[in-house]
Amino acid sequence: MNLKEKINNDLKDAMKAGDKLKLETVRSIRALILEFEKSGAGKELTQDDEVKMLSTAVKKRKDSIEQFRNAGRGELAVKEEKELEILLTYLPKQLSEEEIYSEIKRLAAEIGATSKSDFPKLMPLVMKELKGKADGKLVKSIVEKILL
Repeated sequence: MNLKEKINNDLKDAMKAGDKLKLETVRSIRALILEFEKSGAGKELTQDDEVKMLSTAVKKRKDSIEQFRNAGRGELAVKEEKELEILLTYLPKQLSEEEIYSEIKRLAAEIGATSKSDFPKLMPLVMKELKGKADGKLVKSIVEKILL
């Protein structure tokens, strides 16, 4: 089942259950899918496109949570956190920090990356490998630690 079908099914389930937060969140994902389809790109929605779309939505939620916390708007931050939890269910399983670290170590060893000057070679390779499975900021900080 692709993302569009899953979203449509979850949308119906949320309506039946009367879960307003899930309904709102699923509708936002559906809107992203419709926007992609009507963009005129003339291509099918691939799994990479789905992951990219969802990752962007997750990043926006994380940024919003931080902004709301800084502004003292805890109730809005909590709402965003709940939406974030729903969004994460549609992404591939997120790797733990240890799993990310070991994966980056393996990739660094494969290409012989040992110093900061190897960052431009290693980072794109790591992001391609971990796309949708790990937060980009966390990946960048681990890559920088490894390449000291």
